[in-house]
Amino acid sequence: MTILVIAEHDNSSLKPATLNTVTAASEIDGDIDILVAGSGCQAVADAAAQIAGVQKVILADHTCYEHQIAESMAPLIAELGKSYSHILAAATTGGKNFLPRAAALLDVDQISDIIEVKSADTFVRPIYAGNALATVQTEDAIKVITVRTTAFAEAEQGGSASVEASDFVAEQTMATFIEEQLSESERPELTAAKVIISGGRGMQNGENFVLLEKVADKLGAAIGASRAAVDAGFVPNDYQVGQTGKIVAPELYIAVGISGAIQHLAGMKDSKVIVAINKDEEAPIFQVADYGLVADLFKVLPELEQAL
Repeated sequence: MTILVIAEHDNSSLKPATLNTVTAASEIDGDIDILVAGSGCQAVADAAAQIAGVQKVILADHTCYEHQIAESMAPLIAELGKSYSHILAAATTGGKNFLPRAAALLDVDQISDIIEVKSADTFVRPIYAGNALATVQTEDAIKVITVRTTAFAEAEQGGSASVEASDFVAEQTMATFIEEQLSESERPELTAAKVIISGGRGMQNGENFVLLEKVADKLGAAIGASRAAVDAGFVPNDYQVGQTGKIVAPELYIAVGISGAIQHLAGMKDSKVIVAINKDEEAPIFQVADYGLVADLFKVLPELEQAL
């Protein structure tokens, strides 16, 4: 069996999600190749070649892949993927965008968001916001799969894979890149942070998130939010943790003023240690918390910041 992993990157550095995806691929037991598609991304290909267990890196370096637009990425993946038994990508915004299109071009089903590999054709994925796990088997000749990265450890370094250039160019006129607006923060990226402190509806307004920021600064933490807080306009939607937001699994997750709807729990319940602060002792968040504090967050957060 041969497995193709689609690299997640920004044309200058390889994203950790790629390492998690390689680990998932290694559990399928086959030769692993990595596709790096971008523009001016030789450094990314060199970094991918150093991942342990990788046999070959395919570098598709062209301006049409600079922003990894799905209309260009899908034909490339489908063309190169014809000779592989498995195609894997992280279940990130990018992977969810282009991989289903590649599966359609290959005329196969996609298996989404796997958290466990049972065998080469059988995988486990969460359903019903993580309240149930489905074991699914596919008979497709090519298995197209997105991987929930929080369920797999990062692959180690120490490889020495070869780098080969691909001359396949999928230029198209259907879609054009206009712009991207990236939020800039000195804090860690939410999906890669080891410590996250999140606020919910109980924060009451966006100004009160400064209380979380003070604690986050002491802990070197990223700041997240529940969908209720995002929908209320307290914080931007890139803060959102949950089924329709970002899936995280930090070493420490602190939930402040978050009741714990199943959609939010689906995005953070794999965290190693969960701390919940809520004045409602019946809040569902306490069912998954390792440590729970029933208290007024507006009193507790300043005390916590002072203690830290």
